[in-house]
Amino acid sequence: MRIALYPGSFDPITSGHVDIIHRGLSIFDRIEVAIAVNIRKTPTFPDDERMAMIREIFADEPRVEVAQFSGLLIDYARKRGITSVLRGLRAISDFEFEFQMASMNRRLTDEVDFVFLMTSEEHYFVSSSLIREVALNGGDVTGLVPEPVLRRLQARFPQPGA
Repeated sequence: MRIALYPGSFDPITSGHVDIIHRGLSIFDRIEVAIAVNIRKTPTFPDDERMAMIREIFADEPRVEVAQFSGLLIDYARKRGITSVLRGLRAISDFEFEFQMASMNRRLTDEVDFVFLMTSEEHYFVSSSLIREVALNGGDVTGLVPEPVLRRLQARFPQPGA
């Protein structure tokens, strides 16, 4: 069985992330979406809520699993017996960062390979941080995030006059 690990903060998961997961399922038999726990950051949504959102989005897709991890990604991948990591690329800056991370991980082990998918054109400008910023300031992110995320963002950051 071909299994990929799709790591990230997913704070929140965006339509671009969902697109990468759906497209990744045409390559892999199963994808484990792994929320990276970073104790140095305070996320907008707690880990359990991010996991719940992803599970709700993929409730009808048994090939998508959701987990969380801390520490080195490759240690987690090895512990789970996963040898492929799926990553999405939006722009040149993403490539530079992802290339650096993949190179370091490759230096640490040759047991894990990285597979990169270009983000679909309609999602290339969307990032979780941009979504949070727009929602925080009362902007409409409809269509940029899945419905379960939109509901939670609207509850967390009510729009003026709503």
